[in-house]
Amino acid sequence: MDRKREVVWYLITDFIFSTLAWALFFIYRKVYIEKSQLLFDDKFYLGLIIIPLFWVILYYIIGSYRDVLKRHRLRDLGETFIISLIGCTVLFFLLIINDQYVFKTDYYKAYFGLFVIHFSLALIPKLIITQRIVKSIHRGDRGFPTLIIGGNESALTIYNEIISLSNSPGFQFKGFISTNGVDRALMDSPLQYFGGYDQLNKVIEEHDIHEIIIAVESSEHEKINKIITDLSDKELSIKLIPDTYDLLTGGVKMTSIFGAPLIQVNREIMPVWQQSIKRIFDILVSIIALIILTPAFIILAILIKSGSKGKVFFSQERIGIYGKPFMIYKFRSMVSDAERTGPQLSSSDDNRITKIGRFMRRTRLDEIPQFFNVIIGDMSLVGPRPERQFYIDQIVQKAPHYKHLQKVKPGITSWGQVKYGYAENVDEMIARLKYDVLYVENRSLGLDAKILIYTVLIVLKGVGK
Repeated sequence: MDRKREVVWYLITDFIFSTLAWALFFIYRKVYIEKSQLLFDDKFYLGLIIIPLFWVILYYIIGSYRDVLKRHRLRDLGETFIISLIGCTVLFFLLIINDQYVFKTDYYKAYFGLFVIHFSLALIPKLIITQRIVKSIHRGDRGFPTLIIGGNESALTIYNEIISLSNSPGFQFKGFISTNGVDRALMDSPLQYFGGYDQLNKVIEEHDIHEIIIAVESSEHEKINKIITDLSDKELSIKLIPDTYDLLTGGVKMTSIFGAPLIQVNREIMPVWQQSIKRIFDILVSIIALIILTPAFIILAILIKSGSKGKVFFSQERIGIYGKPFMIYKFRSMVSDAERTGPQLSSSDDNRITKIGRFMRRTRLDEIPQFFNVIIGDMSLVGPRPERQFYIDQIVQKAPHYKHLQKVKPGITSWGQVKYGYAENVDEMIARLKYDVLYVENRSLGLDAKILIYTVLIVLKGVGK
């Protein structure tokens, strides 16, 4: 509820100040560029409604309203600058470039005037709201439910260090779980003892845990790896207590000069501005693709319907980011009762695949409807292919690190998909897994671009598996 209230504040101020920015830009353009009479016509009042909606939708698409309780002023500055640059460029080419100006420099004045006015007015309320949130967290009025994993002296030390800070970093300790016995001093502390490691998932769910601090000796690599792997499919912030070696080698990345030294385990590999561009690119490409491929949609629908009985589209539950299920959409490439005996993977000589289905699989045309999944936010253009829970359970038994893939949105295409195509068995899924893990830990716009290029080549050559 606290987060939703702050989101509403950001939404309201974004709408109001976007309205004010457009009104000031209108006056600036009429008085200082066109040097004409200031008349507020119907287009002006229509703009006061449509333009602010455009900005709010843009902020939402880019993810400005996510994690509002963890915003900071540098994020406000950088994010507002990037969004203002993108939004003002779009508005300039849609609404301003067709204006009849005497001098070319007037176009530059219009663009930079729009950018400066909007950026300045958009940034001010964000900084005020964020400052209020940060202060309330530092006072301890609000924070994030936190669980310590570990029952040794390190757990007690980091707990005492954090609660003694003059400015609270936002950890609201609910208690601790032991992994290898419990230190007597920790049992005498105010921290609640939730039991052994087998209680982890239950405690996280019951206490709505947002933050995890792993207070296990850094030398116990195997135990730490298991904890991180077990938590990697959950929407949690995971931190480790560093030792002297971590400090000397630069393993600790500080985000606050007042906080306790902790290693952020699941830090974002892709910078926020790249994530924003990736999301905008996903939506624009998907919309354009669906428009351009409409004739192909119609032709494929006719061929699928005439080739075999059943529906044109095929939907199936898959597991997405943080283990959340969603419905994936594809063109049906198999007979309608292909899985009447239960879940089955296909093979290259599978007689369940229809004639048109075999062609669609080679050229990846059966994936076209997934552009809709991208638009609604279930998927991205590039990301690990989503699997069914039935097969995830089998994969995790042999390769527990599969859970790392669920830190990001699944994609229409992936590094593993480019290398292997459709997996015919669980072993191939695991062989494909290493490329998808590499992608997750090294993702960037440049890597996305390479994967998309190779995917297009596969589609054009029709050599997909």
